[in-house]
Amino acid sequence: MATVVFTQNLKRHVECPTEAAEGETVRAVLEVVFASNARLRGYVLDDQGTLRHHMMVFVDGEPITDRKNLSDPVRPASEVYVMQALSGG
Repeated sequence: MATVVFTQNLKRHVECPTEAAEGETVRAVLEVVFASNARLRGYVLDDQGTLRHHMMVFVDGEPITDRKNLSDPVRPASEVYVMQALSGG
């Protein structure tokens, strides 16, 4: 199972512990996590089911390329990091 990790800056806004989740795509893995945490789903995805502009997802250290369908592949041993994009100076 893939390991889904939420960064500390996101944890300040919504409860989101690290979880193991099964799935072959980013969407499938995240849907497993969202099944028990609807509030987190609304924070990460918009009402169309696409990744919100202020969110970033990395699989094994690489940013995902499909922010709309979340179809990037996930291996059973993958680490999926979900984080809130930060800006400022």
